Amino acid sequence: MYNQINKAMQKIMRSLFIATLLLVSMGMGAYAQETKKTFTPEQQEMIDLSNAKWKWMSEKDVDKLDALFHENSMFVHMGGSWGKQPELDVIRTGNIHYKHAEIHDVDVKFAGCAGIVYSRIHLNSVVGGREVRFPFIVTETYVKEDGQWKLATLAFTRTVGE
Repeated sequence: MYNQINKAMQKIMRSLFIATLLLVSMGMGAYAQETKKTFTPEQQEMIDLSNAKWKWMSEKDVDKLDALFHENSMFVHMGGSWGKQPELDVIRTGNIHYKHAEIHDVDVKFAGCAGIVYSRIHLNSVVGGREVRFPFIVTETYVKEDGQWKLATLAFTRTVGE
């Protein structure tokens, strides 16, 4: 009789454990859905422009980047900062090849005539012929000129502990 009770208790415990796992996993799914960000059309326009920029950088499409970059733009990297023409030259020559930006999180804020895109990314690139992957928080500041968004600043801040 003790064995029958023990087996019944084991069966009940197993069922409770499975039910608990199911409830927890359903709750996590609901939480993930609740925290999905929604963006205004203006914010989405900035995100789309940022995504296009990453694509053009990976393709080394300096003509499209030249049109996007403001004449007085600045680019802040781990190893230094420089203006528009040096950045285009770095991309053109392949000294830095932005292969792929894995975007994990993005937010957009507006301040006056500026749109600012904040992204948490892992950047897969080739720097000086060496494949590298770094975690960054990227800040892109765009200004609107003659009805067109222009990239004024692109700043990479490497995150630690990843």
